[in-house]
Amino acid sequence: MKHCCAILLCCAFSLMPVLGQEPALENEGPILSKEEAIAYTLENNLGIQVSENLREIDQNNADILNSGFLPTVTGLAGGSIDRQNTEGQLANGDTRTAENVETRRYNASLNMNYVLFDGLGRYYNYKAFQELSDQSELEVRQTIETTLLQLFSVYYEVARLEENTSNLQEALNISRNRLERARFQFEYGQNTGLDVLNAEVDVNTDSVNLLNARQLLRNTKRDLNLILNRDLSETFRADTTVTFLPALRMDDIMAEAKTNNVRMLLAEKNILISEYDMKAARSGYLPTIGLSGSYGWNEFSNNNPLAFLLQNTTTGLNGGINLTWNLFDGGRTITNTKNAKINFENQELFKKQTELEVERDIQNSWGNYQNALFVLDVQKKNLQTNQDNFNRSRERYQLGQISSIEFRQAQLNLLVAVLAQSQAKYNAKLAELQLLQVSGELLNVEF
Repeated sequence: MKHCCAILLCCAFSLMPVLGQEPALENEGPILSKEEAIAYTLENNLGIQVSENLREIDQNNADILNSGFLPTVTGLAGGSIDRQNTEGQLANGDTRTAENVETRRYNASLNMNYVLFDGLGRYYNYKAFQELSDQSELEVRQTIETTLLQLFSVYYEVARLEENTSNLQEALNISRNRLERARFQFEYGQNTGLDVLNAEVDVNTDSVNLLNARQLLRNTKRDLNLILNRDLSETFRADTTVTFLPALRMDDIMAEAKTNNVRMLLAEKNILISEYDMKAARSGYLPTIGLSGSYGWNEFSNNNPLAFLLQNTTTGLNGGINLTWNLFDGGRTITNTKNAKINFENQELFKKQTELEVERDIQNSWGNYQNALFVLDVQKKNLQTNQDNFNRSRERYQLGQISSIEFRQAQLNLLVAVLAQSQAKYNAKLAELQLLQVSGELLNVEF
């Protein structure tokens, strides 16, 4: 009777669908190195391109052509024709009339105006535009730093998921081998059908976990392709090698941040710009001195018999110097000066606030980095312990000294340790990159 039941169970298992047969991944493509990812991003990322276009606008504004230091030259031309009926009385009393008298007037001139002095307003505006141009360079750098940090956040997530997928595939292979072993033992009466069913459940669980990991990996690769601004279906593999910079020091990080942190540099630029704006506003109290000159041609002609001249043509040059002093403009200059001074004081306050925020960010990033390194070290030791425990459990399971449930628990413990160590490795690297960003050294290191 027992033999018959075994035969029936074996037939039932053989009729079940093959478990753990998840679809294979498509061609994963070549390895996308970190250097290649950076090059793609700097060349193609849309956010960086927009930032560079804005920088070009600021550079154009800072050019001498937008400074007001060059003269203005204008050309004027005009002409008119009119017809009139004319009646006139001469000195001897005679009266003369003329009908449809046509008069033609033509003129053309070339005019030049140049401001010699405007209270230094254009000088300070020009200096402010130059500082804005330098500021736009810093803003491009800020965009690049933020984008690269985002890039590596996704890149390392791809690398982590690739490692996870590989580890989950290995776990599935172990579960499949266990299922085959359980079926073989059941056929020879060495265990019960419950062991086979438990092994099947574990294979199904590992298959689902692997499928979910693969789908998440595909989605994350699309996220990375989006940052790189290339075809979302582009296939690649990430470089899972992670190296850490040798012995970073808190004092060095703090010192570098004072001179290289982009937020600090932007705050200093804002102070300079607001200072120039304040000086430009004060220029409204001073007079404006300008030069003007023109070369003109005028022609007048008519067929009026009563006129002394039937045609007159004049050409000539003229020039002049003028002074304009707005003694009172309704208080606009006073108001602008006061507001510019307040804005300057605000920028100084913003700089102090930025200094405190950067110092806080450095301390937080340093703490996160040290904590991440400690967690990584602990996870490495934990992984080694679980690896040794799994190896011993597998040997004992093959010898029949422990149950399949105990072996499965050792397998799960190892899988959790492997995934935790992988997560800790990439968390530590991202913490290092965040520390480098806040110190202003992110673009000066090898990735």
